[in-house]
Amino acid sequence: MQPWDTIKRWRMQIFAITWLAYAGFYFTRKAFSVAKLGITEDPTFHLDKMAMANLDGLYLAAYAVGQFTWGMLADRFGPRVVVLGGLIISALAALAMGTFATLPIFATCMVVQGLAQSTGWSGLCKNIGSFFPNEQRGRVLGLWSSCYAFGGLVASPFAGWWAYSVFHNWQAAFISSAAAVGLVALLFFIFQRNKPEDVGLPAVEPESEATASAGADGCKLSVLAPLLAILRNRTVMTLGLAYFLIKPARYAILLWGPVIVYERMPALGKVGAAIIPTAFELAGLLGPIMIGLASDKLFGARRMPACVISLLALTASLFLFMPALNTGNTLIVLGLLFMMGLTLYGPDSMISGAAAIDFGTSKAAGTAAGFVNGCGSVGAILGGLLPGYFDTYTVFQVFTGCALLSSLILLPHWNSRPAALSEGQTAVPNTQVLIKPLRT
Repeated sequence: MQPWDTIKRWRMQIFAITWLAYAGFYFTRKAFSVAKLGITEDPTFHLDKMAMANLDGLYLAAYAVGQFTWGMLADRFGPRVVVLGGLIISALAALAMGTFATLPIFATCMVVQGLAQSTGWSGLCKNIGSFFPNEQRGRVLGLWSSCYAFGGLVASPFAGWWAYSVFHNWQAAFISSAAAVGLVALLFFIFQRNKPEDVGLPAVEPESEATASAGADGCKLSVLAPLLAILRNRTVMTLGLAYFLIKPARYAILLWGPVIVYERMPALGKVGAAIIPTAFELAGLLGPIMIGLASDKLFGARRMPACVISLLALTASLFLFMPALNTGNTLIVLGLLFMMGLTLYGPDSMISGAAAIDFGTSKAAGTAAGFVNGCGSVGAILGGLLPGYFDTYTVFQVFTGCALLSSLILLPHWNSRPAALSEGQTAVPNTQVLIKPLRT
């Protein structure tokens, strides 16, 4: 087999297995949101909305801590160890929640689940970044980022079907999801590799001078070195703030979508209420692909213009959601959820994926992706808590303002592009670069 055929095959294999791995995480991530529908009516284990919101807060706080940590460890030890461990622990935590219905066990498992789930994004983004050069990452990661939309799209109906149609027990939502993630972990162990060099292929990008020097001396970069460089990177800081602002809306729909729909449209039933919010994830399959193509083809690897345009459209969609929900019209609600998913998942994937990797460079890609996603995960805590404490109308007004502010924060960076591309790897002329090359 020729070298080009070999790298092409490995790129396809790594794309597929990492896509499946991150989609798989969503089965255990969405299990609690589906189980809520049955828990609220279970006389032996009843939790009110505030208690469930607090459990979501525990999960999301642990998830945020993990994002800041696992990215550095993925850079140091590789995605294989970090992500595989996360998949296995996630499945075990979900299995425990489906077996033992007590508040202390739920609280403990939600923390464990948050830490396990947070291994996925930074490690897998680094994995993809190791096999694809940055001039391709916009469209590659745009297509790849459909994994979490797909995961959310199928996870809720999957868990809802097992829980309320097959076993008529909310605990089956956890147990069925744990089995699905266990299978994904096995496939990941068989087919995943960290980087081209692990299979005898050359790296897709040259190492920085500092990294090459460290390698020549037989030393490895410290775990903290990439983090210190990231903290000096103004564009990565901006991405983190913007991501913090848009993440609450996504997680409110992710964790509370079935409850929000069921409260306003109870005639749909529990399975119907679990299915309706999947219009949001369905649109999420298209959003990352569209924004990735736009950033590479229309804007010359500039990530910000497509994000700003999409976030402005998201602002309008969030503003109109409650009026649409109050109509009780299923088609109108589906349409608004679809538009919200289309305009949220695009910038979500771009900011936390291609942009973070581009401005973090290959050797700090995991740290950059982890830092940006960690900032978003802090915002996601609000997405889990607010629907349990405030009325839905107030919550979505807050989300509307956050989306608008996020677009305004990114606007001054309209012409910002990866440092590597600014040094001659693209034919787009006279583009202002607002970020210096990262030195580790």
